[in-house]
Amino acid sequence: MNKKLITSALPYANGYIHLGHCAGAYLPADIFARYSRLRGENVLYVCGSDEHGVAITIAAEKEKVSPKDIIDKYHYANYDAFKSFGMSFDIYSRTSNPNHHETAREFFGDFLKKGILIEKEEEQFFDGKANMFLPDRYVEGICPNCGSDKARGDQCDSCGAYYNQLDLKNPKSLVSGDTPIIKKTSHWYLQLSQYQEFLENYINSNSSEWKDNVIQQTKSWLNQGLTERAITRDLTWGVKIDGIEGLTPEQTQGKALYVWFEAVLGYISATKEFFDTQSSINGKFSKDEWSNWWQSQETDYLAFIGKDNIVFHTLIFPALLHARGDNYLLPKNVPANEFLNLEGQKFSKSRNWSIDLKEFIEEFPDTKYIDALRYTLAMNAPETKDSDFTWKDFQARNNNELSAIFGNFINRSLQFLAKNFENKVPVLPEKYQQLAIYWSKLTDYFNEIGIDAEVDFEEIQAQFGDHLDLNDLNLIRSLWVGIKNIEANYAKFRFRDAISETMNIARAANKYFNDEVPWKAIKEDPEKAAKTLYICVQLVNSLSILFAPIVPFSCNKIKSILGLKPYCGESDFANGYENYWLDAMCPSVIEGKELNTPELLFAKIEDDLINAQVAKLGNKTEAIAEEPTNLITIDDFKKINLVTAKIVSAVNVPKSKKLIKMMVNDGTKERQVLAGIAEHYKPEDLIGKIVILVANLAPAKLMGLESHGMLLAANTSDGKLALVSPLSDQIDCGAEVR
Repeated sequence: MNKKLITSALPYANGYIHLGHCAGAYLPADIFARYSRLRGENVLYVCGSDEHGVAITIAAEKEKVSPKDIIDKYHYANYDAFKSFGMSFDIYSRTSNPNHHETAREFFGDFLKKGILIEKEEEQFFDGKANMFLPDRYVEGICPNCGSDKARGDQCDSCGAYYNQLDLKNPKSLVSGDTPIIKKTSHWYLQLSQYQEFLENYINSNSSEWKDNVIQQTKSWLNQGLTERAITRDLTWGVKIDGIEGLTPEQTQGKALYVWFEAVLGYISATKEFFDTQSSINGKFSKDEWSNWWQSQETDYLAFIGKDNIVFHTLIFPALLHARGDNYLLPKNVPANEFLNLEGQKFSKSRNWSIDLKEFIEEFPDTKYIDALRYTLAMNAPETKDSDFTWKDFQARNNNELSAIFGNFINRSLQFLAKNFENKVPVLPEKYQQLAIYWSKLTDYFNEIGIDAEVDFEEIQAQFGDHLDLNDLNLIRSLWVGIKNIEANYAKFRFRDAISETMNIARAANKYFNDEVPWKAIKEDPEKAAKTLYICVQLVNSLSILFAPIVPFSCNKIKSILGLKPYCGESDFANGYENYWLDAMCPSVIEGKELNTPELLFAKIEDDLINAQVAKLGNKTEAIAEEPTNLITIDDFKKINLVTAKIVSAVNVPKSKKLIKMMVNDGTKERQVLAGIAEHYKPEDLIGKIVILVANLAPAKLMGLESHGMLLAANTSDGKLALVSPLSDQIDCGAEVR
């Protein structure tokens, strides 16, 4: 059986994990890891903190502490929150560990020897007072495109434009507040263009299996053509390159590896660390065992990420692995999710519009609430488009699904057994003694005919005689079909569909309980009541297995009540994994087994609890919705000349992943306009479009090209940009917009 190597994107250790992160890259991976372990598969689930880069130093300066203080604070806080959330990592490592530095330096040194790195001199902003080169996030100025005075580095958040850092107007260092000077510096660049063809073939070979959003974003990069990418930065905090063979001290002074390059290597260094530890405490493993996971064709590597990390895992990391050689395997799948919003707005810590996982657990420490959160996030997972978390939906999912369907069946079955069968699994009467055997035979029959075959229940009932009645047959068929659908959906990373199928089995179980009316049968036909509750207790166990990847804390409680091993797919790498999943299909709880005292799994969440949480967000909303301070008059607006224009031609700007160069007809002449829309439009699809143009904007230089005007665009609900166009297609070029 193939090994499954599962990774989740390494979260930055400069802040707390929030629910959007959980829904995107972590919970789906944990559900899949638990599901795979329950099937007896050999799983290694790797993650850890990304602890280098400018984001860390900015956080350190903001809190007036050292970078080490920052990474320690957030690493341990996030690790504890993940643990409380039920994340089943085999290892949660750190890129600040010496082992990671060694691994990253090895890759850099290998690439240097192979000649796939080139050293280039470039000009960059330098803060003379702070005596440091300024990374993009450390410089602020006026956008050369739209004039916003809050533009940073090489990108403007206001208009979305990308530009050369040196094109920023009135630049100011965020370190000292001084105007930076321009100074030359040298860096090493990875020549990604060498791997264009290889990566195109790799992506095309996976295009039928991977999510469409992953393929489309990746191909948009490939279509623009890959160029060299800086692999080092002038940084004091990071993986240093001094002492690497082939480099002089002068070349390496003040240089560190760019975080985009070394962070993804954290998956490998964490695996090495894991087996270093295992080899020291367990004689079964060698510390070199890591290579059997990263350099073996028996491994399926699955990289769970959010959409902002797609190209780093579909292009950059595969390029690094391929360039290194040594039989490094590439991701078999990159099941990336889109973004989760909060109450209709994007998560934003700067605007205090966020729910940190740590914060949720502090307010709702009971595991029933944590399971309810896992279930809600999983059912709202942004698998194909951005989705939304609301407190009302959290309440509804808990009350109407977990409590009213899943928990209801578990509770009513176990309470009935406690009241009427001395809290034991019923011993089947003589007429039903072969029930378990016939159940297994029926499952074999379903396996033989397949999921799409029509089933003649009357014929089957005649074959099985009095051992299984029509209600029994329908339930067993629902269980079998549900499990097959669950497996098919997990295989395609359709977690919402898999969980819906799981809940449908609980619905079928409730229907069975109602149709069998055991509260009547216990008086009128005790043998039938015993048969019914025997089947119900088997379904209780089945559901505890099927729901285990999603709500593990509650399912472990069910296992304990049943007196079975409380296992729900947690990490137990050293001992290996049994196939518990098979036990969900057929009876596995023995007759006469004494059960433990049942307990309520999911309590109803009342309105006042939810209203208190909504009220907190309401306070945040008020802060956000304050009267804007940058109001303009009608006379100010009249200064803006908005006209309709027709796009005559459009091409991608070389070496830019964002910019498209267009010639537009404004009714009097053609002019060149650049717009940062390449991730949202193909150039050929733009030709002929009527758009809205800011016609009297001062020319701006972007990537060495002049832009004479700006197109109006709006953010869509799924986070994309859409050009603003007139509703009527009868409007000519040059029409005034007012």
